[in-house]
Amino acid sequence: MADFNLESFLPYQIAVLNTRLSHDFSVIYKEMYGISRAEWRVVAHLAHTCSVSVREIHKRADMDKSKVSRAAARLESEGYILKRASEKDKRLLELSLTDKGRDMVAVLEPLALEFERKFLQKIGADASGFRKAVNTLLAD
Repeated sequence: MADFNLESFLPYQIAVLNTRLSHDFSVIYKEMYGISRAEWRVVAHLAHTCSVSVREIHKRADMDKSKVSRAAARLESEGYILKRASEKDKRLLELSLTDKGRDMVAVLEPLALEFERKFLQKIGADASGFRKAVNTLLAD
């Protein structure tokens, strides 16, 4: 039987990489707008849709509903999003960006793309293969 080595265990390595990347990018948006990782994920999901429910963000972002709800409440109190009852299902809350939220996204999206570019640059020639592998794993 092979010896288990946590440091070379791929799920562990991916979890550590995720934590590092999330932290490194969070420094940017936290410094500029004072938002948390959860709040950034909510805003990022709202950036390319008219409105979406807490339930949909929970599913898409793989976040706890309570974490999405708390992030949405704070974003609403800061004027970045609007919450209202869904016209289709009054039990659901729909979230949408305000003008202030769209302005924030307009500043942060180019910074996110630059952050991603620098990360992929570190990978080098294997970047397209890495991206393809990640997409394959996420498709499951």
